[in-house]
Amino acid sequence: MSDALRHDELRHVMKVADRPPVVMVKGRGSWLWDADGKRYLDFVQGWAVNCLGHAAPVIVEALADQARRLINPSPAFYNEPMAALATRVARSTGLAEVYLCNSGAEANEGAIKLARKWGARHRGGAFEIVTLDHAFHGRTLSTMAASGKPAWDTLFEPKVPGFPKIPMGDLDALRRAMTARTAAVMLEPIQGEAGVFAATDAWLREVRRVTREAGVLLILDEIQTGIGRTGRLYAFEHAGIEPDVVTLGKGLGGGVPIAALVASAGASCFEFGDQGGTFGGNPLMAVVGCAVLDTVGAPEFLEAVAAGPLLHWFPPS
Repeated sequence: MSDALRHDELRHVMKVADRPPVVMVKGRGSWLWDADGKRYLDFVQGWAVNCLGHAAPVIVEALADQARRLINPSPAFYNEPMAALATRVARSTGLAEVYLCNSGAEANEGAIKLARKWGARHRGGAFEIVTLDHAFHGRTLSTMAASGKPAWDTLFEPKVPGFPKIPMGDLDALRRAMTARTAAVMLEPIQGEAGVFAATDAWLREVRRVTREAGVLLILDEIQTGIGRTGRLYAFEHAGIEPDVVTLGKGLGGGVPIAALVASAGASCFEFGDQGGTFGGNPLMAVVGCAVLDTVGAPEFLEAVAAGPLLHWFPPS
């Protein structure tokens, strides 16, 4: 691709990120190649989504096989990969029901809606969700309001209300923030966007105890920490707790756009029409989620992750 042609094509891409002036054309394992043939060792891995590396054979084969059979029958119907992935996610999290969607922000948006619906039904109209300082839950209007990024304080006003913030690790602050208006507490077991701040297992156990005592939901955003990133399939397993709602994304698709809102039987209260999406649970993406979970969920895979740094590397070519 010539520099002139590259400039002409790239100028039509909306400028929402400060990207370097290179165009990536191929990926394999831990490596990327640009249009000029230059090779890069990729530590970003698609913003933490390529849990099996670029062009992992298990993902390529799953996509090719499913694309020949059925891509999207519409969400008006069940499909086999949708049911298979929902079953895998439900069984592995210990929760009851799974809504498949396209991105982590969409999963978190669904979790917020679910908590508000649950609060309206079971807690006298409670709608507030206590979140943490420096949290990151997505870029929709409500997930930005739920996040604790100072740089977003004045963006896209007016803010969606109902997200009091507390510092991570401060149990007294949590107790003070919880009122009759509180429907849920929502947090990341490890805050990635803020600079990698991990909640301790002991604090997570206390949060679970306090939310249970208060009768509110505990929502865990495991979009970055889920799917084997911490040596367990889900980060909450380290603390031995049982959340009411979990959101998944990024690594669930190994690079393709899929995410999940997962809820316990008691928390799952959507009615027909409350939630939906054109591409949610389509078989092309769901079959990849199944392949990823089957691979990452294997005991030997997680044992290797827990043992130390794991670099998915294929010989350059």
